[in-house]
Amino acid sequence: MATTRDQHQIIETPTEARQGEPGPSVAALLAISTGLAILILAVIWFVFFRT
Repeated sequence: MATTRDQHQIIETPTEARQGEPGPSVAALLAISTGLAILILAVIWFVFFRT
């Protein structure tokens, strides 16, 4: 990486600055939100479309 320091400030190119890694909190948020969406759709299906 070609990061440089200029007066105690790290200078990176825009590409280097965008290279973050999604941590476990992002994966947990995705899993929880997907699970809740499935649960809500299942409840709606059982309430309105079950015969």
